[in-house]
Amino acid sequence: MTRTEVRFAIAFPTISNTSTLLADLLRQPVGFESTCAVGVRPESSASLNKPLDYIFPNPPADLDPTRLDPAAVPEHVAVIMDGNGRWAKERGKNRLFGHKAGIEAVRETIRCASDVGVRYLTIYSFSSENWKRPQDEVIGLMNLFATTMLAEVDGLHEEHVRVMTIGRTDELPKKTRDAFAKAWEKTKDNDGMTLVVAVNYGGRVEMLDAMRSLMDEAHAAARAGRAPEELTEESFARHLYTAGIPDPDLLIRTSGEMRVSNFLLWQIAYSEFVCTDVLWPDFDRYELLRALLEFQGRDRRFGAVK
Repeated sequence: MTRTEVRFAIAFPTISNTSTLLADLLRQPVGFESTCAVGVRPESSASLNKPLDYIFPNPPADLDPTRLDPAAVPEHVAVIMDGNGRWAKERGKNRLFGHKAGIEAVRETIRCASDVGVRYLTIYSFSSENWKRPQDEVIGLMNLFATTMLAEVDGLHEEHVRVMTIGRTDELPKKTRDAFAKAWEKTKDNDGMTLVVAVNYGGRVEMLDAMRSLMDEAHAAARAGRAPEELTEESFARHLYTAGIPDPDLLIRTSGEMRVSNFLLWQIAYSEFVCTDVLWPDFDRYELLRALLEFQGRDRRFGAVK
């Protein structure tokens, strides 16, 4: 199964010894310590992929790009792109107009993140709760995802960007699903930045799907007469949509909102948050630079004391 399909079509079978399986999964040896090492992060090996004056050619007077330390660029940046609707309303337009305007901010953020050496960029494009929005907006978004992905994939491929999705993509319209699948097939062998598009994604659902997958494996082990895999932070993380991807170092949210909106709930345990009042369509490389500089000034202790 490719990552573009993240389906987890697994049900809880009715088996009398489920509680025993859970107990086996949860039982830890005396003196157990997690192997997930959430308190320690390796030093970043990030480096600029293009010169600073190319990446930031016209910085505002109050912003000095030379303050950016390439060694302190976060490995993984996640973004909650918020404010398209309000941006459109301020201009007397409908919400879809704002979503279309936000595409340029996505392009700008991808280019800049790749150029400064970010290895993973995750963008929250459509949550599992967004189906509650007006039907014309949802249909418009699904069409926009498909047309934009197909239009952008060649350029992303030229920049060696790898495109993947996380979420229940099997529930997307076929046109949208196929566009993301084509992008994955074209870029899956690229060695540059990985662009992770969270679409029909919800953090709570992701954890439920991970637990279902673990239980399915536990039942299979029981039927084969084997002990189930021990449940640790590391083993649980291997069943998340983001398996194999490092947790975000930096989470950016635009439009002044101060909530995580069911986004990467497991993964952002030790992420640094930067919230900006800028609405998403107005977010550009210089706003990203501000967020990177703020991140660079944080003292990250992961629960320890320095």
